[in-house]
Amino acid sequence: MNRNSVWRNYLELTKPGVQALLFVSCISGMLLASNFSPPLNVFLFGLTGVSLLAASSAVLNHIFDIKLDSLMERTSSRPIVKGYISTKQAYFFSFVLYTTGSFFLLYFTNLLTWTLTSLTFLFYAFIYTKYLKFLTSQNIVIGGLAGAMPPLLGWTAITNSVDPNALLLVLIILVWTPPHFWSLAIHRIEDYKQAGVPMLPVQKGIDFTKQHILLYTILLIVSTLLPFSTGMFGVIYLICATALGLVFLFYSINLYNDKENSKAISTFVFSIWYLGLLFSAMLVDNFLAL
Repeated sequence: MNRNSVWRNYLELTKPGVQALLFVSCISGMLLASNFSPPLNVFLFGLTGVSLLAASSAVLNHIFDIKLDSLMERTSSRPIVKGYISTKQAYFFSFVLYTTGSFFLLYFTNLLTWTLTSLTFLFYAFIYTKYLKFLTSQNIVIGGLAGAMPPLLGWTAITNSVDPNALLLVLIILVWTPPHFWSLAIHRIEDYKQAGVPMLPVQKGIDFTKQHILLYTILLIVSTLLPFSTGMFGVIYLICATALGLVFLFYSINLYNDKENSKAISTFVFSIWYLGLLFSAMLVDNFLAL
């Protein structure tokens, strides 16, 4: 990253890696809610609107975490920390992203989707980033709700209603978030200690955290079976969800038994693949059932 890569600096502020997972889950919500036939304008502008508001909250996260990011090796080269983008420029960028995204959602989708997306924006950018992150070691358990909302937002963009099936998708991501993020927290524990962030491995220890990763992985497997039990998905999804869950459990058990904690990062990486493949299985199952 350098001062001359202006567009790359701004792109980094939007957290493109997080945006990719948001895209997958939000698109899934739209396709599942519409039986793979979403109105094109709602699909394109609804997805763009949700993404822009998520990007806007990510920019605010960068702004509010300047001091914190400067203390952590993983985040010490972020554009605002390095001075490539000023806080004033970042605030303006966030404002443009939010207002543009809000226009798309209000004009092309519905008030419900804009309201839920805006509440998610406020929760992540202000409540989680400024306060919740520093209040409790369970911060990611509660804060994970923001990251779990995209499939519901995609669903409401199509139907203008909150459907129980969409809430099951939110539940899955909500339960997936702790083992996903705690694996990274174990890998980066010294960073969080240095920055004074009370992540679970910092507050309760690595062994306690690995135990909870294992327990949450089991809970995740159970959660992923609920959409099959309600008839939302069929046998193809059941087979894929079970297989993926068992692989995730394998990673969690290995991490639990790993005295060197070297398997934390591989567990984290697999968890990303897990979520993408799980939602892909949902789409394949639903498409073949049409």
